[in-house]
Amino acid sequence: MWPNESTQYRKARQELLEAEAGLRARAEEVAQMRRTLPDGGAPKQDYVFERVADGKKIHLSQLFEDGKDTLFAYSFMFRPGGAPCPMCTALLDGLEKSAPHIAQRINMAVIARATRSELADYAASRGWANLPLYSSNANSYNADYRAEDDEGNQMPVMHVWRRRDDGEVRHFWASELFFRNGGDWPHHPRHADTIWPLWNVFDLTPEGRGTDWYPKIDYTE
Repeated sequence: MWPNESTQYRKARQELLEAEAGLRARAEEVAQMRRTLPDGGAPKQDYVFERVADGKKIHLSQLFEDGKDTLFAYSFMFRPGGAPCPMCTALLDGLEKSAPHIAQRINMAVIARATRSELADYAASRGWANLPLYSSNANSYNADYRAEDDEGNQMPVMHVWRRRDDGEVRHFWASELFFRNGGDWPHHPRHADTIWPLWNVFDLTPEGRGTDWYPKIDYTE
């Protein structure tokens, strides 16, 4: 199929193609299962966040714009007085450019326990202008929805919320794969892979993801 390829290559590639097709079909099946989930629980409270852009106090229920009944919320690992997570930063660098496209169909929020000023300063340093950033510094959202443990360690959990026809907000989905480990599941959870181009690009290469490389905040050191 491609110039100068060997019969051995084509045979191996054809076998891989069949596996790729099977994986794609299974991914479609899983996506359909996800779309048909029943309503989850109502939020523990109508959390009040501080919008980083202007300091306005915004309830969870107010994160839904007219005509958009789905909210994707990413928990950014950035605690007050702490350092922002390099892995989250790499993921959010990509979402920064995708945010205007995402906003055409659904609502999005990036939520962190860091203060508004800490988030604003970091966003400016990264050149983030599109990400809808919110501070959860004054509420228990992170702890209630497993983005923070009892010691205050942060977790990069993704949540999807749905606003029903009656206006009530319900939890729809979370990246629970993040919490699955041990037993018969010896793999890294890779719970955010579906929205993260970085690792998917590496998966296409002979080197793969490797075992000891992780994104950095800055590569000029």
